[in-house]
Amino acid sequence: MKPTLLILAAGIGSRYGGLKQLDPIGPSGETIIDYSIYDALRAGFGRVIFIIKEQIESEFKEFFVERLKEQVQVDYVFQETWMVPEGIRIPDNRNKPWGTGHAVMMADGKIDGPFAVINADDFYGRGAFRVLADYYRNWTPARANDYCMVGYPVANTLSEFGAVSRGVCQTSRDSFLRDVVERTHIERLPDRIAWKDDKGQWNDIPENSLVSMNFWGFTPSFFGFLKAEFETFIQRNSQDIKAEFYIPGVVNQLIQGGKATVKVLGSDDKWFGMTYRDDRPRVVRSIRELVSRGVYPEKLWG
Repeated sequence: MKPTLLILAAGIGSRYGGLKQLDPIGPSGETIIDYSIYDALRAGFGRVIFIIKEQIESEFKEFFVERLKEQVQVDYVFQETWMVPEGIRIPDNRNKPWGTGHAVMMADGKIDGPFAVINADDFYGRGAFRVLADYYRNWTPARANDYCMVGYPVANTLSEFGAVSRGVCQTSRDSFLRDVVERTHIERLPDRIAWKDDKGQWNDIPENSLVSMNFWGFTPSFFGFLKAEFETFIQRNSQDIKAEFYIPGVVNQLIQGGKATVKVLGSDDKWFGMTYRDDRPRVVRSIRELVSRGVYPEKLWG
């Protein structure tokens, strides 16, 4: 069974200052999403689903329908702040999406086999897609709660222009995830890498610490776990306009409860992404270098 690629693209790009999901960075107008899909197809993925906000549907379809229609089946699913359990009231000024866990929930009923979850604005490298596709190559329903993730050293995932959010991981000797905690403010300081807690205190992170870049591998059983955890989350946080329901939090609950395993996969590819507008020139240069080395053609969709 070919895995599905689920792309989280409903973010509003407040730190970037625009719809970075559609910002062209390749020599022929390609976006980071284009390179992710290209790598996924080469690795053996068979389908793409975009999680977007309804207000950007026309822009997404105008951009991707024509270029991908001969390449892969594409579906679109909406993530909106009002999509919460019946009876839950949320503040009128809540504009921010409910987070990555809520986004994945929106694809329930659309996927019947293994799938990968990625961010729209992160470049993961073709090796990451290959190792995840290989992991699920001979998947059967007997492996219903057998998940995975692709991890990167934190030192290779930072922006020069501000703080980033990462899931900091602890793994076992046989490369299974033991713990993952979302840190929402990680920076490279003059003498170290550290994250800032709610009290404003800095806490060191070793440079080789493994972090999640939201490259996850799941099976359909994950949707049931998400729904159950989101019920609890939204009951507690419905009035908090900043609260977000993150994938790592749910994964952590499953691991600690013995309900699922998460194999940590490695990739030699270098990650880069566009958290801030100032990250863009580096991304453009990195793509140009890969094209010059023959990793990608000058024009992805000829």
